[in-house]
Amino acid sequence: MDIKKNKIAVIGLGYVGLPLAIRCIEKGYSVIGLDLDQKKLTAIANRKSPFKEEFIEERLDLLEKLEASNDASKLVEADIILICVPTPVDEQFYPNLNPVKGAIKMCIENRKPGQLIVVESTINPGVCEEVVEPMLAKAGLDEGKDYFLAHCPERIDPGNEKWNVTNIPRVVGSLSVKGAEIAQKFYASIIDGEVRVMKSIREAEATKVVENSFRDINIAFVNELAKSFDQMDIDVKDVILGAATKPFAFMPHFPGRGVGGHCIPVDPYYLIEQAKKKGFDHHFLRVAREINNSMPNYTVELMQDLLNNAKLPMKGIKIGVMGLSYKANIDDLRESPAVKIIKELEKKKASIVSFDPYILDMSDVKTVDEFLEEVQAVIFVTNHKEFMKITPEKFKENGVVAIVDGMNALDGEKIKSLGMEYHGIGRS
Repeated sequence: MDIKKNKIAVIGLGYVGLPLAIRCIEKGYSVIGLDLDQKKLTAIANRKSPFKEEFIEERLDLLEKLEASNDASKLVEADIILICVPTPVDEQFYPNLNPVKGAIKMCIENRKPGQLIVVESTINPGVCEEVVEPMLAKAGLDEGKDYFLAHCPERIDPGNEKWNVTNIPRVVGSLSVKGAEIAQKFYASIIDGEVRVMKSIREAEATKVVENSFRDINIAFVNELAKSFDQMDIDVKDVILGAATKPFAFMPHFPGRGVGGHCIPVDPYYLIEQAKKKGFDHHFLRVAREINNSMPNYTVELMQDLLNNAKLPMKGIKIGVMGLSYKANIDDLRESPAVKIIKELEKKKASIVSFDPYILDMSDVKTVDEFLEEVQAVIFVTNHKEFMKITPEKFKENGVVAIVDGMNALDGEKIKSLGMEYHGIGRS
């Protein structure tokens, strides 16, 4: 059987689903894309990317081949359904599975015999067996007979120039051997990388959570080092770069103003909450989350210290927040530390001027020049390429007196030599 004769449906045309749909088209598949956001559908119909992502913008011509719709009845045409809906956490950091449940409900109501349903959304271990499969079973469907269920945790890094949906290796797991075989064959047909079949669907679910918890823990470690080294007059970045000269048993991670994005600050909670249900407390993961969640406030505290040094009050001073998105050169605001930094500045009665060239509709000004003319102090939140072109002299010329470098990306020594107050994260 030629796997490419199958019709693909992608539920959720966001940062994960849309690149995946385009890649399937690029590899010769006929693809249906489902999303409830009419703005996204309109953008796609006009052959425009609904968000900033170079991978999509380089392939806009393929959007005309994507059958984008909000009509779930089209799922009955699909042989393979890829679920790429978000899985956020609530204010208590408990995973919200309603988007996944909604997608499964669509599959049940518009089913076709023998479909492969792949959940790509990040979920905690056990969701496919304890939530998804029971929903399908309640509808009278038997896995391995009426349909096949697999999990292939999404791996996407928006803005990454090297790794994208075409070449990042993947893992798959299924409730049945046949389901795993079909899933492995499908993913092998669209990516230029290894597709590893896990022993169980639960192990596939755990893989993604472990990947991002690993990063969260290591970032928490260096964030704590940054706070410690601030008290010892040690440049944490220089120390990390020195440690990285060791060619084995060390992987450099760097501190910053907080962790953003949909994965790293969210996924550890999936494991924490699932383990809690089973009677285990992930103390280490909870501490890492506490440390990383503290960094936006710590960043504002650093600004308070710099203003004290300059004999200026926090209240009423115009503080510029440079960057709103959680990482450079994209327009993704999910879990961005900038949001928390702004809230903390508001509590301290500062006058806030925000600017992000990728999120102009939420910015207080529209250009870099206008931003610099407005502000007296700056918190550098996102190292967009446009921001990295600004020289220390430019800050000085515009009357900036203090800069907190939340990304440790600026020339701190030069800034201080010009008479401005400067502090990085673990770099004084």
